[in-house]
Amino acid sequence: YTSGTTGRPKGCVLTHANLHAEAANTVELLHPIFKEVTDQVASTLLFLPLAHILGRTLQIACLTARIEVGHFPSIKPDELRPALKAFRPTFLVGVPYLFEKIHDTGRATAERIGRGASFERAHRLAVRFGAAHLDRFLGRGKGPGPALYAAWALYDLLVYRRVRKELGGRLRYAISGGSPLERDLNLFFYTAGILIYEGYGLTETTAAATVVPPLGPRPGTVGLPVPGTAVRIADDGEVHIKGGIVFGSYWNNPDASRQVLSDGWFATGDLGSLDADGYLTITGRKKDILVTTGGKNVSPAVLEDRLRSRPPVGQCLVVGDNRPFVGALITLDAETVAHWLSVRGMPAGTPLSEVIRDPRMLADVQKAVDYANEAVSRAESIRAFALVEGEFTEENGLLTPSLKVKRQAAQEAFAAEVDKLYA
Repeated sequence: YTSGTTGRPKGCVLTHANLHAEAANTVELLHPIFKEVTDQVASTLLFLPLAHILGRTLQIACLTARIEVGHFPSIKPDELRPALKAFRPTFLVGVPYLFEKIHDTGRATAERIGRGASFERAHRLAVRFGAAHLDRFLGRGKGPGPALYAAWALYDLLVYRRVRKELGGRLRYAISGGSPLERDLNLFFYTAGILIYEGYGLTETTAAATVVPPLGPRPGTVGLPVPGTAVRIADDGEVHIKGGIVFGSYWNNPDASRQVLSDGWFATGDLGSLDADGYLTITGRKKDILVTTGGKNVSPAVLEDRLRSRPPVGQCLVVGDNRPFVGALITLDAETVAHWLSVRGMPAGTPLSEVIRDPRMLADVQKAVDYANEAVSRAESIRAFALVEGEFTEENGLLTPSLKVKRQAAQEAFAAEVDKLYA
């Protein structure tokens, strides 16, 4: 079944042939680097919802390739970290939220021991070093100079090795999917010795339709079509996919099937672009596009991804459809709030209703909003935001099991807060 982020989940008819094609492609593309380049017995810890297609196909692929697999029943980072230390996988598959929270935990740990500024310098250096190193790898530049290498060696001792240790010490590769991973975050992990390959796919494509190939990393893209798969961009920017991984129909829903399937091509509903080398970049979802009263089309995905990558933001929802400007509802990450209170000498039991009104917290969130706005034009930028109490969770119906925000449900739950933004 689809995740249900934009409406009622639909059943996808997937065959054994679909599953075999997906598993075979995954093994063909990714297994060589996990096994031969690392010179380790490949192993992974699966924690994705295994009733969803990504978890299912990963299980089949790992069995096919004789990869050692462990299972863990939670995707929550604070519960997952001890399991990673115990199992010590060589690679992981997760959603951007996981990598964002690992990064946030590293920052919080550094601040607790008085090295917050050092972590921020390590992050900025990682972006510069990673970009230069990748340019050399791809034949586009000379690579890091002596000064950058010296700085990298220092921060590897102070910061990066601690990140690797938190993930078990053997992790060298990861695959991220579900939504775009912020480029700077990808470069941070790359510099820390963990290469994250982004992929893109849907339940309808039996999971991954594109993956960044092991010897062709391109942070910010979701890679090339998997073998036997074709990708094209329609006139309106929609991504279309064709191949052995594409589903046959929606279960007992012929009308919906006809809307998205034509001549073997599946219309994904996602917007994207292909570069000169055939790498796909996802820019948003057609149904999510906001149109302001000024006539500006805004894709909320870019803003939301960048917002979530900066503490103290937990989850967020960008709004503005048929409104005069773009706004955002933001929840605070519980772990970050606890750390924030501790650093400021405030009681751990301070009510969240007080925290979200604290001028210092509002200023910290404004920095995250400013960072998000750097990626878009002024007309597309977030002009106002509101901090809301509570969280978006699977339990309260605002998140899918794979941690995607159910946009319609969230807008209905916080309708009053949205109206206040525009009062």
